[in-house]
Amino acid sequence: MNVAAFIARRVAFNRERSFSRFIIRLAITATAISVAAMLLTLAFTKGFQYTIAQKVFSLWGHIHVQYATPNRAAIAEELPISANDTVWRVLRHNKDVQSIGAYATKNAVLRSSEGIEGILLKGVEKGYDFSHMDGFLRKGRWIHFPDSGYSSEINISEPMASHLKLKVGDKVLIYFIQQEGAPRVRSLSVAGIFKIGIEDYDMLIAIGDLRLIQRLNNWGPDQIGGYEVFVNDYRKADTVNSVIYDQLPQTWSSRSIEELYPNIFDWLNLQDNTILIVLIIMIVIATLNLVTCLIILVLERTRMIGILKAVGAPTFQVQQIFLYQGAIITLFGMVIGNAFGLLICWLQDKYGFIKLPEDAYFISKAVVKLEWWHVVLVNAGTFLICFLILMIPTLVVRRMQPARAIQFR
Repeated sequence: MNVAAFIARRVAFNRERSFSRFIIRLAITATAISVAAMLLTLAFTKGFQYTIAQKVFSLWGHIHVQYATPNRAAIAEELPISANDTVWRVLRHNKDVQSIGAYATKNAVLRSSEGIEGILLKGVEKGYDFSHMDGFLRKGRWIHFPDSGYSSEINISEPMASHLKLKVGDKVLIYFIQQEGAPRVRSLSVAGIFKIGIEDYDMLIAIGDLRLIQRLNNWGPDQIGGYEVFVNDYRKADTVNSVIYDQLPQTWSSRSIEELYPNIFDWLNLQDNTILIVLIIMIVIATLNLVTCLIILVLERTRMIGILKAVGAPTFQVQQIFLYQGAIITLFGMVIGNAFGLLICWLQDKYGFIKLPEDAYFISKAVVKLEWWHVVLVNAGTFLICFLILMIPTLVVRRMQPARAIQFR
């Protein structure tokens, strides 16, 4: 029979009202709150990063393959380059590539009876995979592509439609800015309205037919701005980009979207600092709480320690009692904290009861993204640090003299 474990359990689970019982429950509660707070911080922050990144990826893909021009701005009209079978094969034969689509962009101005709005028209080819953006479509449908000519339809954002007082089916004049000469005007109908949720994109991007841009720019039917590439796993985008870059012809180049839009991704990466700060604070709180509670328990059980030493109990065995108590507090706190944290995550994922102002956070509700290794990391780190800190209160036990301890009141 393990005497130290038996005494620790009797003290911890004593049904009678006692100060020790109160301190242990307080310590379990504080540990549970710390663990739950760490899990929720990871879940919500990672969910926020993932959701914002996916919005950018859905609009632009993961990798852009286009004419090799150094230091070219991300949101700018591309230089034309002829569609290339070699490039297509390089992209198509990469097992990590999910889909490929030709595109081009052109600056323009939308005009309705209610006002004007500057836009960047993103032209996509017939057969473009709109499934990446289906979650953003609010009204109507995506543009249709005729067999010949170009589509006379356009998709605009909800804020843009609101500002110009447009709805699905309305006609809108679009003025295309030419490098030389007067702007060219086209009348297009609004096929659908979308909302990305990122104001910089919603007030800028509209979607139309690539063939319209080719005609306006006097390009040939095989000339495009580049290829938009989606990969199977967004976390491998940089690796896939490096492989593609090395296989492309000399006049072609590839860049990941994170490289093209560093500002938004640098801002998202800063959220990792928030995670680290919160984790450190919660671990410090949990460990200080545990040490404080155990020191109080040691002092409260001073007479018991003196009696055990007096009857011949080894010092290490007496220390084990409080180590077991610390383990009980830590394990129960971790179990309760995990249950509470995961329950909140599940409820938020299912019902989305935590709402956010989309204008400020780019999302309308908090998004949960918690992977199994996040849970393992939080629990393993909490247990390991707490176990190491548990050695501090037991040093008080080692220094106690039995005679003085028995007389302690």
